[in-house]
Amino acid sequence: MSGKKIHIDYFFAAAVFSLILIGMVILASVSSVFALEKFGKAGSYFQHQLIWGILPGLFFGIVGFFIPVSFFKKWSFVLVSIAIFLMMIVFLPGVGVVAGGATRWIKFFGSTFQPSELLKLTYIIYLSAWLANKVKPKAQRTASWKLTLVPFFCILGFIFLLLYFQSNASTTGLLAFISINMYFLAGTPFWHTLVICAVALTGGVSMVVFEPYRLNRVLVAIGILKDPMGLGYQIKQSLITIGSGGIIGVGLGMSRQKFGKFLPQTMSDSIFSIYAEEVGFIGCIVLLALFILLFYRCVRIARNTSDKFSQLFVIGVAVWFCSQAFLNIGAMTQIFPLTGIPLPFISYGGSHIIAELAAVGIVLNISKHSHS
Repeated sequence: MSGKKIHIDYFFAAAVFSLILIGMVILASVSSVFALEKFGKAGSYFQHQLIWGILPGLFFGIVGFFIPVSFFKKWSFVLVSIAIFLMMIVFLPGVGVVAGGATRWIKFFGSTFQPSELLKLTYIIYLSAWLANKVKPKAQRTASWKLTLVPFFCILGFIFLLLYFQSNASTTGLLAFISINMYFLAGTPFWHTLVICAVALTGGVSMVVFEPYRLNRVLVAIGILKDPMGLGYQIKQSLITIGSGGIIGVGLGMSRQKFGKFLPQTMSDSIFSIYAEEVGFIGCIVLLALFILLFYRCVRIARNTSDKFSQLFVIGVAVWFCSQAFLNIGAMTQIFPLTGIPLPFISYGGSHIIAELAAVGIVLNISKHSHS
C-alpha cells in the first residue's frame, strides 16, 4: 500500500455543517409566519431554501471536491467571465429583476439568481490564479509595479464598475477587502498595498459622500443622525430584538419581533437579530466561535499546502466568509452602517448558499493534498 495519505479537514467541514444547521433551524422559526401568510403553508420558505439553495450547493460542493484543483486555476478566466456575463445581462429587459431600487437578480426557472454571489467565488479563483502566475519571488522581481499593481487596478476597476451600476456598495467593499488581503499575502511589496488601501479608501469615501442614502446610513450608524422612525428604524428594531434575547434567549421559535413585521428583512439581512433573540448571548458566542474556527482551519489548510494558487484561494475564501459575517453582524449591532449583505450559510437566499458551498468543496479538495 503506497498510496498517499489523504488529509480532509473535518474540523472545517464540521464548522460549515454546524452553520448550515443553525441557518436552517432559525430560518424554519423565522419564515413560518410569513410562509403561512403568503402561501398558507408554514414550510414554504424552508423548502425553497432546501431545494434551491442547500441541495444545489451540496452538488456544486461535491463537484468542487472531486475536480482536480488545477482545473480551477487553468479555467479561472473562463469561470470569472461567465459570472461577468451574468452580471451584465441583469440589465436586459425581461431578464433582470428590480428589487429595492436595485437591479441585481436574473430570472431563473421561476426563481431568481444573484450573479454577484457567483462573482465572489469566481473572482477569488481568478485572482488566486492571476497572483500565483504574476507575483515572483523577491529575487526575480523586475518592475513589479508594472506587472502586478497596474493590471491589478485594471481588474478591480472593471469589476467594481459592474457592481457600481448595480448599486451594490456592500459587495464592492467586500471584494475590495478580499482583494487587498490576497494581494498583500501573495508576497507583493508592502508599498503596493499602501497605495491600494489609499485608493480604496478614497473610492469608498466618494461612494458614501456622493450618495445621500449611503451617507445617511453612515450618520445613523455613528449616532449623528437620529431618526428612529425613519432611516434609523431598522437598526433601532434590530437592537431591541438582540437585547430581548438576554443571556440564554427566549427560546427557539419564541421570537416576538418576527411577528407584526417590526423588524425588516428578518429572513435575510436581519436574521442574526432573530437568532440572537431566540438563543441569546450564549448562542451568539457559539455562532462567532464557529466562524473563528472556520477561519483558523482555512489558515491551517493554506499553511500546509505548497501550491501558491491553493494558498491564495483558501485565504480568499476565509476572508470572504468571515469578513462578510462580521459586516452583517456589525450592521445589525450598529458597528457598521446597514448593508444588504447576507450572513454566510445562515441568511435566506439560494444564490449565496450555492456559491459558499461550492467554495467549501474546493477548500476541502485542497485540504486533501495538505501536508498535515
